[in-house]
Amino acid sequence: MAAANSKRGAIGIVATIAAPALCQPANADPASEWLCAWGFGSCPQPAKADCGSLTAVADFGENPGKLEMCFHSPSGLEANRPLVIALHGCRQQATDYGEGAGWIKLADEYRFALLLPQQTPANNQSRCFNWFEPKDVKRHDAGGAVGEAASIWAMVQKIRADYKSDPKEIYVTGLSAGGAMAVALLAAYPELEGAGVVAGLPYGCARDVLGAYSCMNGGVEKTPQEWGDLVRAAASGRVAGQDKRKISIWQGAADTTVNPKNADELVKEWTNVLGIGQTPAKIAAVHGAVYEGYADANGTILVEKYLVPDANHGVEVDAAQGCGVAGPWILDKGICSSRLILKFWGLSAPEALSEHSESHAR
Repeated sequence: MAAANSKRGAIGIVATIAAPALCQPANADPASEWLCAWGFGSCPQPAKADCGSLTAVADFGENPGKLEMCFHSPSGLEANRPLVIALHGCRQQATDYGEGAGWIKLADEYRFALLLPQQTPANNQSRCFNWFEPKDVKRHDAGGAVGEAASIWAMVQKIRADYKSDPKEIYVTGLSAGGAMAVALLAAYPELEGAGVVAGLPYGCARDVLGAYSCMNGGVEKTPQEWGDLVRAAASGRVAGQDKRKISIWQGAADTTVNPKNADELVKEWTNVLGIGQTPAKIAAVHGAVYEGYADANGTILVEKYLVPDANHGVEVDAAQGCGVAGPWILDKGICSSRLILKFWGLSAPEALSEHSESHAR
């Protein structure tokens, strides 16, 4: 119950702390805003959660984190296609992120199974994934139980069994709290091939609510080795230089909810985990964003970072090009983060499937 005690302790200082903008209710006093942001006290509730146009799956096995499973599959999806996990942000539902960030449309175009886990107000009143709770970011135990990460992994196994997804092409992406949970999944499950982290935070940055606020607001600095050690402790068997997963990091330069420093800390963490240098091998301008790519000894970029000027808190889309639909925390900035993440991972649309299969086999 240590986590519960830390949450109660936070209440005594809320009047002196500004709430994260992501979850602020309209016309609330600062203390109420902070309480709402972290799931305490009176908080305007979003509409009742359901999967909307997505498929709801009630029985997917062990569900210790008490999450809801929403899912989208292109019609007639072939076996051995990739599986992408997309995690919404606070005050969002699965459909908000799936449609707003363009993931549902991209699943149809690229023909991959799309899993969209959904948080419930019973877990967090603001529907934030609990990335700062140690039990919720931990790998499942022998009985399949622990917390939210274990529930998501049970959903993955359900899709793999039903749709014969390629076990070597399972990826995760997410926004804000969903981005932080995506990092946690990547740490706890080395089976994942890559991640797309949008306005997220490093793994191990916080272990309670007050720690989470410190990470988001001021940012927590550690050495690359310190960050890397946290990830290596999450799951055994990692060897620097053998891990070739790809991590795409996205951050708005004007983000007032998650300090942009966190993108730099994520770079330090995952370049260390992957055993690659922390000096970018490539720097470029991409649709107005500042791009940095970090490569292994063979010149393959394994970690990339996009810093988007004038972007506040949210996921960047390009509505004019059919990528996403602008809305709360869905930012039309003329750059399609979701598509660029897919391309970085190496996923291909159907017309290029045979070429992709050959390159993936190599």
